[in-house]
Order: sequence, then C-alpha cells, then structure tokens
Amino acid sequence: MTAKLWCFGESGNAYKAALTLAMTRHDWQPVYVDFFNGETRASEFQSLNEMGEIPVFVEDNLTLTQSAVIQMHLADLHGKFWGTDRNETLRWLMFDNHKVSAQAGPARFLLNFLPQNKRPAGAAEFLQGRMLAALKVLDAHLADRDWVAPGGPTIADFALCGYLYYPEPFGFERAEWKNIDRWLDGIADLPGWKHPYDLMPGNPSDRATEEDI
Repeated sequence: MTAKLWCFGESGNAYKAALTLAMTRHDWQPVYVDFFNGETRASEFQSLNEMGEIPVFVEDNLTLTQSAVIQMHLADLHGKFWGTDRNETLRWLMFDNHKVSAQAGPARFLLNFLPQNKRPAGAAEFLQGRMLAALKVLDAHLADRDWVAPGGPTIADFALCGYLYYPEPFGFERAEWKNIDRWLDGIADLPGWKHPYDLMPGNPSDRATEEDI
C-alpha cells in the first residue's frame, strides 16, 4: 500500500517529513490539506489527528503525526539517515524542533500569510530574534563539518533545513550565513532532493491564481 502524507507546500514541518520520504525513496503520495481555508480545524481532519496539525503519515494500519516521529520511523524502517551517533542526531533534531523551526515557522507565517492588522505587536520580531540566535549556533557548528551529526546526512539535517529553502522573507537571509548556505547546497545536491513547492502541492502563487479567477 502506498503511504500517504497529509501536507501542503507552504508548511516547513510537512516538508521535513516529505523530504525524508523522498530521500529514503519510500513509496508515497501527498494529500493536499487546505490549511488556509481551515481544513485542519474541521472534524473530519481532526478525526485523523486530534491535534489539528500536519503532517500526518498513514500507511496500512499505521498513523503517525509530528514531523520528527515520522522522520524517525522512516529512518528506522529504511536503516539510513541516523548517521553513526544516534544520540547526536537526536540532539540536533530536538534543537531544530525547539529552537529553529519553532521560531522560523511562526515568524514566516506572521510576516507572509497573516494580514498586518492581525499580527500581534512585536511577536514577529521576538521570534526572529530567537531564530537568529539559534541559527548562529547552527552556523558555527557547521564551520568545520558538512553535516550536523557524524556519518551524515541525517534526519536532523532534513529537519533543520525545513524552513530555510522558502523564498518568503522572514528574517533569514541565506547569503549572510556562509556555513549554512554551503550546507543547504549540500542537501540540495543529494539524490531525491526537491524544493518544498515542488515536492508538495500548494504554494502562494497557486492561491493567488485561485483568488484572481
């Protein structure tokens, strides 16, 4: 049975799972979630995931939510992308979940997908400050290595890059981060890599087109 991933192109968290699926060459297909029209708040979706979040991975009788859980399942299943030090891979996977994506995702949403009059005062700037502090740690760590954990690339790399290929401005200027820039090029050179808007359905230009019609 082909696995399914409930996702949409604008989601960096969904991209982490989709990218891991692509890198492991797992047989899967995306299921588009219309997040911006409230699909994740609907009872039908929440019967799939009561947290009301994507991504959701379904294969046979297995349903998984949360990107890191999906990534770890795929790494275990395929016996790859754990590197040579599982604890170090997990350390950086958790660093992304708590320090990088947890700030980058909301900052990008506030600045690009929420009308200015609905943005909490100072929230985006606060998130950007915390994101940039975390990126300084990542950039310094990558100064003398190609991947974040030994024996990489690993699922930690695929998590940490989750929001860093997107074109929308949210405080991350790739050219300002020499080591991160080189590392992102290295990930993009891996067999199976695709940009999030090519790997998953849905992007801002699609929505603009629909609104114009």
